Amino acid sequence: MKRMQIFGLLNKDMDQIEKELYRSVQGDDDLLTETSLHLLKAGGKRLRPVFVLMGGKFGQYDLDKLKRVAIPLELIHSASLVHDDVIDDAELRRGEPTVKAKWGDKIAMYTGDYIYAKALVMTSELKNPRIHQILSKAMVEMSIGEMEQIRDFFNSGQSVRHYLRRIRRKTALLIAVSCQLGALAAEAEPETARLLYNYGYNVGMAFQIRDDLLDLSGTEKQIGKPPGSDMRQGNITLPVIYSLQDSRLREGLMEELELIRAGNGGVGRAIDLILSGDGIARAEELASRYIAKALEALEQLPGNRTKRNLRDIAFFVTGRAY
Repeated sequence: MKRMQIFGLLNKDMDQIEKELYRSVQGDDDLLTETSLHLLKAGGKRLRPVFVLMGGKFGQYDLDKLKRVAIPLELIHSASLVHDDVIDDAELRRGEPTVKAKWGDKIAMYTGDYIYAKALVMTSELKNPRIHQILSKAMVEMSIGEMEQIRDFFNSGQSVRHYLRRIRRKTALLIAVSCQLGALAAEAEPETARLLYNYGYNVGMAFQIRDDLLDLSGTEKQIGKPPGSDMRQGNITLPVIYSLQDSRLREGLMEELELIRAGNGGVGRAIDLILSGDGIARAEELASRYIAKALEALEQLPGNRTKRNLRDIAFFVTGRAY
């Protein structure tokens, strides 16, 4: 799906968001400006700002207000990626060298902190305390999710429930509040904001599951990093968990994971084992169930053109190839 199809009628407003996103990280320190822009200019789908603007379509749409939610949410997401790349020792992000790879761990960590701070500066221009409360809580939950992921590196005994709780905090929550805060900033009805949150939460869960699937079944060109990066870093994702439940695959996959942990093996054999079982199909089925829940919430919203665009995004998440 092309950018224009995803954004629907929001292309002009999203062009403005993109320009102001770059301006938002510019400051007195040339290096921090350069490192922050390096990540932002590497691209991204900008789904969180899109969801904010679409949420705003269910109330009094005012781009000047909405951008003060949309841009900070994208900055918070971007800051978390900079920190993730340090933790994961990642060399590539979106097909480009990471901030960590180009400038080192210390500069990368301060870059992430700087981007977080810039997000909070812009959000402070909004006078609605409810927006600040929701955003602050989401940032706390994201941090907990990141810590859970670190604790669970190479934990082959984790459950599906544990994985789902982690991705709720790491990914789904920020997408959910993007939809919700767009509605709140536009003074939409509380029930509308609640339904948009439910829609965003379920799309976010499906989005992360699909992202984890692509890490195993996609190409480096498609995903912008070497396939199997999650396993290489010790991140046990849903298709791996399902594969470990398969008695035919468990022993061999456990051996491969131990070799990867010890730095004595690549991920090729482990990926082959996973692809030979039904772990991929089971994960895809769960992603589809989350999309069905998202569409159920969407059906209860007032009918407008944006509702159709949100439906298109839900289907895009299910079948995306990048």
